[in-house]
Amino acid sequence: MPSEQNRADARKAPEPPETGVPMPAAPLPEARVVKADRISLVWLLPILALAVGGWLAYKTWSEQGPTITISFKSAAGLQAGKTKVKFKDVEIGQVSAIRVTDGLDGVEVEAQLTSGSEHYLTDKTRFWVARPRVTASQVSGLETLLSGAYIAIDPVTEGQSTRHFEGLADPPVITTDEPGTRFRLRSPTLGSLNLGSPVYFRHIQVGQVVNYELDNDGGAVTIDVFVTKPHDRLVFVNTRFWNASGIDVSLSADGVTVDTESLLSLVLGGIAFDTPRMIETKGAPASAEQFFPLYPNRRAAHERIYLNKQRYLMLFSGSVRGLSVGAPVLLHGIQVGEVLDIQLRFDPDRLGFSIPVLIEIEPERITVDEGVERALVNNSDLLKQLVASGMRGQLQTGNLLTGQLYVDLDFHPDAPSATLGKQGGYTVLPTVPAPIEAVTTKVKNILAEVDAFPLAQIGDDLTGILASTRGLVDSEQTKQALTDLEQTIADLRSVAGQLDATMAPELTRLLRQADQTVANVNGLIGPDGPLSGETLRTMRDLGAAARSIRTFADYLDRHPEALIRGKGGMQR
Repeated sequence: MPSEQNRADARKAPEPPETGVPMPAAPLPEARVVKADRISLVWLLPILALAVGGWLAYKTWSEQGPTITISFKSAAGLQAGKTKVKFKDVEIGQVSAIRVTDGLDGVEVEAQLTSGSEHYLTDKTRFWVARPRVTASQVSGLETLLSGAYIAIDPVTEGQSTRHFEGLADPPVITTDEPGTRFRLRSPTLGSLNLGSPVYFRHIQVGQVVNYELDNDGGAVTIDVFVTKPHDRLVFVNTRFWNASGIDVSLSADGVTVDTESLLSLVLGGIAFDTPRMIETKGAPASAEQFFPLYPNRRAAHERIYLNKQRYLMLFSGSVRGLSVGAPVLLHGIQVGEVLDIQLRFDPDRLGFSIPVLIEIEPERITVDEGVERALVNNSDLLKQLVASGMRGQLQTGNLLTGQLYVDLDFHPDAPSATLGKQGGYTVLPTVPAPIEAVTTKVKNILAEVDAFPLAQIGDDLTGILASTRGLVDSEQTKQALTDLEQTIADLRSVAGQLDATMAPELTRLLRQADQTVANVNGLIGPDGPLSGETLRTMRDLGAAARSIRTFADYLDRHPEALIRGKGGMQR
């Protein structure tokens, strides 16, 4: 490579004179290779730019967070390069791409998160699109009306790390950072419950319904409820949950019962819980994810749970209108069971109908002495003794307004003798007719006797008697007899007038003489009358004679020989 000096010498070479004679050619300069002793400053700028670019690239790579994919049903409101990923309104990422899934059943959203996000990207982390939503239970996402939709995250550090997530169709009711405890309820149906339905404790809202799902076999529904702190410490192992949705109106033998938790529960539905006050303790505090049964109403929740149940069959021949499944079975006015089933059965042999009623008795409701309970449950001889003593089943009216019936177990000493039977694997308890049925039977018997009475013949006889009487009254002899009777009455009146005129003075005189006679007799027999004194003397003499006779009788009793010998002979 020629040096700078050689190039300068070449530039200073003399020019040939301007003559007509050609000059000989000058020799060409020779290049000399000179080794450079330092780097040229020309390369400093590219090297510096490359270093800055590399540092920026490293810084960008080191600060770049993980890339994740989220599956949604739709990409409504999402835009690649614009839609943000936020947690508590803090931007932690951005949507970088949106594409349709291979099966065309949804979309996959690719998002680039900030560094440090990988710690809470687990299989329990949830994503959803925050957009304006107005439901019966809440209003959310109104801030996105101006800022636009974004992807919200509910981070969970527990679980296995993953980079693919299934987005939620709706935002969760409760996020994982909310303090409280989740419990699980089991119910045959969901009822009017929904996400966000309130959970009450003594009419105070302490939680919400956060999820529900149908079992795989479709037999029941599992409902997840979240009770916030510090109210979650009010849930114990013996706590009862019941459905408090809407208005609970029950019509039973006890009448009409209306129960409601709050005005909000009328619209959204709701769940209430409490710990019944019983002899048993309320137990230890319930743990998270513990299962509880969901009762249909408050009354069912506060009933005691009995494990031992015995089923019996009762056969009724009369009408059971008003008896329904769930009707109580009472013993001396205390419920000991309920009705499980009612059927109508036809017997072709006797061409009649019977109504078998299946009841369920809970023997533990009856308090017995220690050692007797097992006999009450398992000893059939004891039940036979009760039946022999007159225990029978009978339908009774529980409510005159509704006409609801219940099964009453009581003792009827005058009932016909009966024994236990077996039918369809159940023990058959004897029954007696209902009171109204017995009255109806008596009325029918009376009507039958009245119907058998010969009323037609009696009517014919009475008609004949009346006809004869009418003929007798209308006859000439009766008229003549009545005329003679009137004449006789007139004669009697005349005689009575004559007697009144002539006999009345004579009768007055006789009455006066009778009064005088009575006065004279009173004077004779009065206390101061002569007859009274004579009578007293006579009575004294009679008393003395009686004593003498008694003395003589005693003497003869001692000396009967005196009748022969005399008193003097006895002395000799």
